[in-house]
Amino acid sequence: MDIYPVRVLATRWVTHNVRQFMVDKPKGYAFVPGQATEVSLPSDKWKDERRPFTFTGLNEWDHLEFTIKIYPERHGVTEQLGLLKNGDEIVLHDVWGAIQYKGEGTFIAGGAGVTPFIAILRQLRRDGKLGDNRLIFSNKAEKDIILKDQWDEWLGPKVEYILSQEKAPGFAFGKIDEAWVKKNISNFSQHFYVCGPDQMVADVRKALENPGGKDTLVTVEL
Repeated sequence: MDIYPVRVLATRWVTHNVRQFMVDKPKGYAFVPGQATEVSLPSDKWKDERRPFTFTGLNEWDHLEFTIKIYPERHGVTEQLGLLKNGDEIVLHDVWGAIQYKGEGTFIAGGAGVTPFIAILRQLRRDGKLGDNRLIFSNKAEKDIILKDQWDEWLGPKVEYILSQEKAPGFAFGKIDEAWVKKNISNFSQHFYVCGPDQMVADVRKALENPGGKDTLVTVEL
């Protein structure tokens, strides 16, 4: 397996605990929106600690972008990523397949589970093919919503936010589970793209597979 040491070019916080990284793009390195790679740190202590992250930029860009939730309380790789500065180095590995776009449908994301959808929807927007794609995005609180301004601009009324631990004006309250799907989804013949915490994905899968058939469902667990 090849390794690709790259420099951090720039970073920014997009929420209180989600950081976006722009890094060098190795020559010949290519991906399809929805794909991912494993990231590690070059120090002896961390070099064998690989974590999978989805590319959130476009393949045509001259740099790579990742949007990563930082968990300092776990004292692991993401805590170290949260400490990186411009010019620091990380190590990328081979590209591998994750979620793939198969046609218009509904994207259902829980928290950082939205990250595989960023590049997919960005590419569709770039190509003028956003069409009737819809995003349903669940978070604990409004402050946790990753790239809200972007979704509002790209999707307008075709994005819906659901908060599970905070009631706020303009936001639905509750959680995405089997009961929610049965109440809020009427067209089960479309494609579904689901990514988030294990329990949410399991609940949505159960609700969708019964009426829709497995051929309409695409899922990735976080």
